[in-house]
Amino acid sequence: MRLKLTGLKLALAATLFAVLNACTGDTSDHFDTLILDGTIYDGSGSASYVGDLGIIDGRIAAMGVLDSSTANYVINAKGKAVSPGFINMIGWGVTSLIKDGRGLSDISQGITLEVFGEGNSMGPLSPSMQADFPKYWAGIEPQWTTLGEYLEFLEAKGVAPNIASFIGATTPRINVLGYNDVDPTPDELNRMQDLVREAMREGAVGVASSLIYTPASFAETEELIALARAAAEYGGIYASHLRNEGKQIFSALDELITIAREAGIPAEIYHIKIAHPPSWGQFDEVLARIERARSEGLQITADMYPYPAGSTGLDAIMPAWVKEGGIDSWIARLKDPEIRQTLAQQMREDSDDWDNRLASGGADTVMLVAFRNPELKHLAGKTLAEVAKIRGKSAEETAMDLVIEDGTRVGAMYFNQSETVVRKAMQQPWVSFSTDATAIAAEGEPLSNHVHPRTYGTFPRVLGHYVRELQLLSLEQAVHRATGFPATNLSLRDRGFLREGYFADVLVFDPETIIDEATFQQPHQYSKGMEHVLINGTAVIRDAEPTGATPGQVVRGPGWSGWQ
Repeated sequence: MRLKLTGLKLALAATLFAVLNACTGDTSDHFDTLILDGTIYDGSGSASYVGDLGIIDGRIAAMGVLDSSTANYVINAKGKAVSPGFINMIGWGVTSLIKDGRGLSDISQGITLEVFGEGNSMGPLSPSMQADFPKYWAGIEPQWTTLGEYLEFLEAKGVAPNIASFIGATTPRINVLGYNDVDPTPDELNRMQDLVREAMREGAVGVASSLIYTPASFAETEELIALARAAAEYGGIYASHLRNEGKQIFSALDELITIAREAGIPAEIYHIKIAHPPSWGQFDEVLARIERARSEGLQITADMYPYPAGSTGLDAIMPAWVKEGGIDSWIARLKDPEIRQTLAQQMREDSDDWDNRLASGGADTVMLVAFRNPELKHLAGKTLAEVAKIRGKSAEETAMDLVIEDGTRVGAMYFNQSETVVRKAMQQPWVSFSTDATAIAAEGEPLSNHVHPRTYGTFPRVLGHYVRELQLLSLEQAVHRATGFPATNLSLRDRGFLREGYFADVLVFDPETIIDEATFQQPHQYSKGMEHVLINGTAVIRDAEPTGATPGQVVRGPGWSGWQ
C-alpha cells in the first residue's frame, strides 16, 4: 500500500513550495525531477515503502503520492530501490579528482559524498610542505594553503561527488615538527591544536590519525588526546587507522578508547580488521571490547571495506626508524649497504614492536599495484615474490630497490585478512563502509596501474553479495549504514536521509541486479545495477550512464564558522 502525505508533512511541503515558488515561479506540483513509484529506503533503517519523491532546486521538496504532479524529468522507479546517496567514510580522491572530477569509479557505485583525511589532509600546509607536496602527491602543485581552501578549490574546479574532510593528525605534526621522531613542547602542541581548531572552523568533520605510518607513528597518545580535544570543542569526531592491526591489536584498540574517553569525543575505527593471519581468531574479543566501551556510553563506531585484502604501500613492511625524515631520507638509508643488511633482517621478523605486513603473510601475499616510474609499471599485478624471483634477489632487497627506483612508497595489496572477519564486521550495527581508494575512471592513465577492486566495487558488493546473496543484513540495514548512520556520526546537516528539505543526493538502483564486477585480477570494471545517481538534484548517472555533470559541493562539519 502506498503511503500518503500526513497533514503535517503537507503543511511543511506547502511552506517549502511557497518559498521555492517565490524564487522560481514554478507551480507547487511541478518539480525539476520526479521519481515515481519507487521502493523508498529513507536511510533511517526503518521499513521501506512505495512512494514518490519530488526535487526542486537541488533539494527534496516533497515525498508521498505525487502521481498527478509534473516535472522537467520523470524517473519511473517501479520495482527499484530509491535511497539516499552513499557516504564513503574513507575516500582518497584528493588528487585524482583534481585530474578528473567525474569520479566515475565512485559515482557508479552510488557514492555521493567523499570523506577525506585519513591521517593526512590537504591542509594546512607550511611553505616547506607546499614545496615537498609533489614528492608525495604525483606532481600536483598545491594552489591552496589551508584545508578549507583546498575543499573550495576542488568545488570550484568541478567535481561530481560532494566532498568533506577530516584534518589529518599527521598534517599539523609535520607543519610544526617536520618528519622526525620528536615530541612536541607544550608551545608546539598548542600550535598543533590551533591548526586543528582552524580546520574545524573551516568545516573539517574532525581529526583523524593513521598510526602505522611515519611520522604519524611518532605521536604519543597524549599528543593525540590533545588534538582530539581541540576537535571536540567544535563537535568533531576522532577517527583512526589503529597503531597496530595485528599482534598488538588490543593495545591499539585500547589507545583509541582511551583517546575517546579522555578527550570526550566520539571515535571511529578506520577499516576495522585484523591484518595478521595468526591473530584472526581474536576478532571476537575485539568486538567484545568495543561493545564494552559502547556500554560505558562511549561513542565508538567503525567502517570497513568488504574484501579480505587491504591496500597500502611497501612502507607497511619496513620499521619506522628507516622512514624517519620523509621520503628522501628513507631512500638515502635504503642505499646504505649496512642499513640494508640490518633492515632486511628486521623485515623477516614478525615483530611485537611494529605491524610487519610481510613477515606475517609472506612475499607471495603482497601484490604490487601502483608505480610512478613508467619503467616499473609492467610489474603492476605481480607479487613481490614473483618480482624477487625475476630479479634474483630476496623479497626484502627487492622491496628496498623498488622504493628507490620508483621514488615512492610503491602501492601494494596485502592478502592477509580473513573472510570470516569480514562477515562478522559486516553484521555489526555500528559499522559503516568505505572504499579507502582513489576516485578514477576505467580509461586512460589509471589503467597503467593495478588497483584494489574496492575502488570500483565496495558498495555494490555490500548490497549484492552480502545483502542479497548471503543475507547477512537486510537492505534497510545496509542502506542505513551507508547513509544516515555515517551522516549522523559526522553531524552533517541535511544529508544522509530522504527527507523533505534535505539535499537531493538520491539513488535509484535495482536491488535484484546490483553487484560488483571488479576482481583482484581484473579490477578496472564498473559495478552494475546503479541506474540513477543524483547529487544536489543533478543527475551524474542517468539510465546507468554517466552524464559528465560536476555538481559536487563542500559538505562541512558542525564547527564551521559559516553556521554562526
